[in-house]
Amino acid sequence: MTAPAESGTAPVAEPITVPFPRLPLPDTAAPPAETGPDPLHQPDAYAVADAAGTDNLLRCWVRERALPAPTDAELRIPLPASGTEARAAVRYWSPTGHHRFGPVRLTAEGPALTAVGLSALLAREGGGVPAEAADVVARVADSVRRTAGFVAERRERGRSAASDDPELPFLDSEQALVFGHSMHPAPKSREGLSDAECATYSPETRSSFRLHWLAVDASVLATDSAWTEGGRPIGAVDLIGSLGGPQPSCPGAAVLLPLHPWQARDIRHRPGVQALFDAGLLRDLGPHGDPWHPTSSVRTVYRPDAPAMLKLSLGVRITNSRRENLRKELLRGTEVHRLLRSGLAARWHAAHPGFDIVRDPAWLAVDTPDGVPVPGLDVVLRHNPFGPGDRAHCLAGLTSPRPWPGDGSALVLRSRLAGTIDRLAARTGRSGPAVATEWFLRYLDAVVRPLLWLDGEAGIALEAHQQNTLVLLDADGWPCGGRYRDNQGYYFRLSHRADLEGQLPGIGVESDTFVADEVADERLAYYVGINNVFGLVGALGSQRLADERVLLAAFRRFLTAVAAEPGSARRSGLPERLLSSRELRCKANLLTRLHGMDELVGPVDTQSVYVTVPNPLAA
Repeated sequence: MTAPAESGTAPVAEPITVPFPRLPLPDTAAPPAETGPDPLHQPDAYAVADAAGTDNLLRCWVRERALPAPTDAELRIPLPASGTEARAAVRYWSPTGHHRFGPVRLTAEGPALTAVGLSALLAREGGGVPAEAADVVARVADSVRRTAGFVAERRERGRSAASDDPELPFLDSEQALVFGHSMHPAPKSREGLSDAECATYSPETRSSFRLHWLAVDASVLATDSAWTEGGRPIGAVDLIGSLGGPQPSCPGAAVLLPLHPWQARDIRHRPGVQALFDAGLLRDLGPHGDPWHPTSSVRTVYRPDAPAMLKLSLGVRITNSRRENLRKELLRGTEVHRLLRSGLAARWHAAHPGFDIVRDPAWLAVDTPDGVPVPGLDVVLRHNPFGPGDRAHCLAGLTSPRPWPGDGSALVLRSRLAGTIDRLAARTGRSGPAVATEWFLRYLDAVVRPLLWLDGEAGIALEAHQQNTLVLLDADGWPCGGRYRDNQGYYFRLSHRADLEGQLPGIGVESDTFVADEVADERLAYYVGINNVFGLVGALGSQRLADERVLLAAFRRFLTAVAAEPGSARRSGLPERLLSSRELRCKANLLTRLHGMDELVGPVDTQSVYVTVPNPLAA
């Protein structure tokens, strides 16, 4: 591990005694009466995937249009461009936006709309670029189809692949995101991958594959490394050689460069890359070595016996971006590692010993002979602190419903977090909601509090959404620490520029990491507040593990306590922002797609569409 984990016996706040409020719709304590079976518990994999896709679209529309809770358990969406109205029964209404719905119909007796049909109607209302509206519909269709394949694969493997105690907890949660981001219209679209490639390269299928290797002439190699072992610097080229397993022989003074197999095929169609092959500066060595496992980002690969994970370039459009590394992101990873080693990490760990950043301290890339970066050939070498038995879970994977075989041919959707809560309740003799609330409180202390410290003390806001956040669990299943990962997601506050440059001269210049404080505030409120914490609240509520109103009250009390503490933690503006704002700025994934925006292109403050949504803490 990069930092010691806390013991898991940290003091927890006294139980919260907030009365369950009367809600306009049935709450977590009393599931609503339903007519007919729940579409997410059917044996047909496509029906399961389509129902999940429909829910995603409705959740996006409700959030991005700030629709209020209906008063009669039926959601109505006017569709003036089509001269009609979409209706869906509300199965669960979430204060944080993680609703669940029944089938969508245009008339009471009409047929249920598919996710693709609904996406076409919503895209027509969305007001984006017409060509992008068609693209959204195509990507929804692709996402549903691929999700159905993942669900079918899980069902075929049965309970043998659904262990409560996996040998590799880290990899298990990385592979658990079968349905993906619940607030995205097409979370599992893999534009550019054939069905066979999707099965081979996707974490959801628990796949593994060999890397493809190039020999790169030293004259066009670009690299940097801040990696050390025992105080001794290790270059990126040497790190590649230490990954273990058979590797191809490298001719002359060239160096080895690993590629994703899909990327190795794709780059041969790029004139600039082909020119390097023609000049003999790149040589194709083909696939070699032991297999690597794709993680939840698809393009980052893992082997439990390797010292590094590899964040590869992959020109496949996943969620909102084509996943090719940018040079500024590579620079960002090494400079953050150097910054933390300058003394910041020691101070951080003294205050929060259970939390750290999974570092990206080395990289390899290719330039033209004139020194211009060649896109698509960049690879990041990331620390790999997680081996067999290390209970480090991607939060998104921990909370995501997974298809488990039920009785007969049925499927049951159940998250690993739900199983953890059940086992803790059985072990402690306490009720499930009480355990879930304590689990949530411990999570806030182990993960959110250190994020606020880093923002306040160092002026570094982390893009800690659920997929970028790892929670460490003790032997019983309680949160005891955390990790952040992602060299894309650092925001250096301009107000802290002088202090950061004093610790690491030149920081943030080439990596383009400094942003105005108001941008950092908006991003931190979304990624940590809305996506991470509200997302966890919504998962616990929608899975009937706890009452969201109680969890929100717990979060309010946590933020109030942090804001009142002496020292660095109170300098973060996030607690006060979340406590005092009636509305928050929130990323709108459907609108971002309708406007054809790529989150890796352009200035950080204009890469996505943001909308104003009600703050559930102010309710």
